[in-house]
Amino acid sequence: MVDVTDVTNGPGVFARAIHRFGRAYAAFRGNHPLLVFVLMRVISMVAILFVLGFAVFGLMALSPGDMVENYVRSRMLMNSEFRQEDNVYTEEAIAEAKARLGLDRPFYEQYLRWLRQVFVERDLGRSLISRAPILFLVRDRMINSLVLNLISLFFLTIISFATGIYFSTKVGTRVDVWATFVALLLHSFPGILLLILLQLFAATSGLFPITAYPDFPAGEAPVRFVFSYMHHILLPLIGAFLGGIGGTMRMIRATMLDQLGQPYITSLRSRGVSEGRVYFAHAFRNTLNPYITSSANIFAGLFSGSLILEIIFSYPGMGRLMYEAVWQEDINLVLANIMFISFLVLLGMVMSDILLAVVDPRIRYAKG
Repeated sequence: MVDVTDVTNGPGVFARAIHRFGRAYAAFRGNHPLLVFVLMRVISMVAILFVLGFAVFGLMALSPGDMVENYVRSRMLMNSEFRQEDNVYTEEAIAEAKARLGLDRPFYEQYLRWLRQVFVERDLGRSLISRAPILFLVRDRMINSLVLNLISLFFLTIISFATGIYFSTKVGTRVDVWATFVALLLHSFPGILLLILLQLFAATSGLFPITAYPDFPAGEAPVRFVFSYMHHILLPLIGAFLGGIGGTMRMIRATMLDQLGQPYITSLRSRGVSEGRVYFAHAFRNTLNPYITSSANIFAGLFSGSLILEIIFSYPGMGRLMYEAVWQEDINLVLANIMFISFLVLLGMVMSDILLAVVDPRIRYAKG
């Protein structure tokens, strides 16, 4: 009897190829664990973005109403010269508009067409309302939002670590009690109310502008624009900082207290190691892992919170652009905003995973 697994073109060849690939992958992973870890995180990010885009198209297909019909009829109502007997906005005209925009096809075909348009033609399409290129509308807004949120994250990280480590040395004292109370108050205080109070303070005091962006372009006077920009975003930065400092400081304080109670800290102190070295060379390093893990969530929270901030302070960022696109039912612009923001949030998570693997070598060597 002939074993089919020994046939040259049989299943045995496929099985041996898979076996060889598995051995090669295991050897490569053993020699380059960090590189494999990074590649797997990037691949997972791409897969999540693909599924997310598919879900967005599906949800838009299930949404009530007809966006194209509403858009065409709204243009009809805004056209003062329109006469009903012209018979321009008929069902045939609406169907023709849908066909021209590709919205008469199933949502998965629309999604595949959009992917081809983005990655092959390198074109995000045009806004249905302004007819401007979406990349032109998104580019400057994305830069503005990134600058605002990265500055917020930087100051939030520095001050949270400084206050968290300091108050961990004052545990049980009156200072620690007051710090915990203030942190809980800031953590539970409504963010939108805080931003409104800050804007009212700017309007009544006159010390700060009520908008968060200068009223002249950067190319007109670059140096003056930088100083004016910092003056304009100071109050929004304070609002974003106060909204996040409470929870972040309490997390770092709790992590430091947990590390200071570990047996290795007792061993270090018994050997005569100075308190400064115990805190900063040992306990502090072990507080990095939880913060790096949660930093992606903090960054995502800043982006989601910047929607309210950008609306209240008239800041030209992605959040305000998303609000305007949803209000105008601009489906192309809404989709581009969702995918851009999702990409940034997932990129932040991937970068936090990579940084965590760099800080803690046990993660890159973990199985799975």
